[in-house]
Amino acid sequence: MAAMAVDSGGREAQGHPRRWLILGVILVAQLTVLLDNTVLNVAIPSLTRELDASSSDIQWMINAYSLVQSGLLLTAGSAADRYGRKKLLAAGLVLFGIGSLAAGLAQSSGQLIAARAGMGVGGALLMTTTLAVVVQVFDKDERVKAIALWSTVNSLGFASGPLIGGIMLDHFWWGAIFLINIPVALVALVAVVRMVPESKDPRGDRPDLVGAVLSTIGMTAVVYAIISGPDHGWTSGQVLVPAAVGVLVLGLFVLWELRIPHPMLDMHFFRDRRFVGAVAGAVFVAFGMGGSLYLLTQHLQFVLGYGPLEAGVRTAPLALTVVVLNLAGLGARMVVKLGTPGAIATGMSLLSGGLAAIALLSGGTDGTYGGMFLGLVMMGAGIAVAAPAMANAIMSAIPQEKAGVGAGINGTLAEFGTGLGVAVLGAVLSSRFFALVAVSAASLPAALAAAGSQAERERIADAFASGLATSQLVGAAWVLFGGLLAAALLRRAERADSLVSAPAATDASPGPAGGRGTGRTTSTGTATPAGTSTGTGTGTPADTGTGVGTAQGTGGAAHEGGAAQAP
Repeated sequence: MAAMAVDSGGREAQGHPRRWLILGVILVAQLTVLLDNTVLNVAIPSLTRELDASSSDIQWMINAYSLVQSGLLLTAGSAADRYGRKKLLAAGLVLFGIGSLAAGLAQSSGQLIAARAGMGVGGALLMTTTLAVVVQVFDKDERVKAIALWSTVNSLGFASGPLIGGIMLDHFWWGAIFLINIPVALVALVAVVRMVPESKDPRGDRPDLVGAVLSTIGMTAVVYAIISGPDHGWTSGQVLVPAAVGVLVLGLFVLWELRIPHPMLDMHFFRDRRFVGAVAGAVFVAFGMGGSLYLLTQHLQFVLGYGPLEAGVRTAPLALTVVVLNLAGLGARMVVKLGTPGAIATGMSLLSGGLAAIALLSGGTDGTYGGMFLGLVMMGAGIAVAAPAMANAIMSAIPQEKAGVGAGINGTLAEFGTGLGVAVLGAVLSSRFFALVAVSAASLPAALAAAGSQAERERIADAFASGLATSQLVGAAWVLFGGLLAAALLRRAERADSLVSAPAATDASPGPAGGRGTGRTTSTGTATPAGTSTGTGTGTPADTGTGVGTAQGTGGAAHEGGAAQAP
């Protein structure tokens, strides 16, 4: 079997010899999964006509995929760590291909919904195993660059789904947008079987079936509530009940994971400031991107007056900026130059500035696209810098044998942050809009249709534009806050790690009563005739107290630099 990124002694090797070719295969599979998050939106008229689909059917056709995928991400990542990432990556491609075939040949709305759910299972396996394999086959020096390319494909897939779907529908029937996945999945499957090395957690922890069930139910319920919010209202029973169930079940999941010896998600990860900082940053990046795109489409159509296709084209500078800058290696270079905290703070500041630029420079019904273009480019630059640093921070804070769980956490945070951004910024928009105009309509088009005069329509449109600007500024403030918070937590973690790893000074005074010193120690001693050296070591504590212990080494010479275990 080909060499792994970590050798048997636990030292990080130089990476797999075919790592870049493997990355190319992984990115193709990743792109296919991501396209299916957005490709179906352009097929809604065809589906409504040819399958006699209702509005509820259409909603489930779109949401079944993302709902199942997001609910299974953590479970899929844990399974990949236990049973083998290569096996689960291949299984994900098989399930995704079968689901695509069933979707392309569906003859009813129910069949298409079921097929999309099956594709979501495959998508969850692919989303987690692709990033986990990247971590395994690349060494520490190249990993940031590889993750930056992985993040680039995420942005490209998100933006190009409607475009590719539109091209396919211009030449073929709606089923072709699913059948095109099959040859891609087959090629990727052959390449995975031939090239990708197997890797899994060597400890072989027992499967946490209860944790898997609880996490899947909890995440699915929460994501369903977030998806349903814009259509049913955030205070409706259809939203509040699944949200409450999801929060309750996730609480039970946390309690269960803290009790068992082999948890699916080790809750002690959250004691690591690096992990907490990366988690906070990842949520706010997704919050800013998901919420802003939700607002941008409305801004372009309702305020600036563009049609759906024109609006979609005019959001392209965001994704194109991410792609160009990451292909140029900007994200990886910024992490090396500024460090992870500095890169996150810089990227999130740019993302925040882009949102503010859109609000201030293109707001109002008399606004222009120029200000929005500047804001989109700034946002793209921010995402290109912050997203790879964030993903790398999450994966670096988790033991390499738990890479699948780390990838599942990363994907779950993206789903949660996106939904949260839509919910919060959408609520701010509605609140501001209805505070400025007294209308009973539930949406801007309905309010404009009910207006009695041109002057009233202009007043309603201005109020909506004001609501958009307010929500974008709120989003900018929260993204900036999240970026600075994440950077501060990561900076503190790095300083704490440097203090722990630094050699101790001569002070060996005991710590507070009951304190235990842990961390690296230095020791000196003299060898005994039996070949065992003894000496005292001064420990630098990770928490409180200073540890003084003895170090033992073998050999006939004096032992220096040994490790002393604090009592």
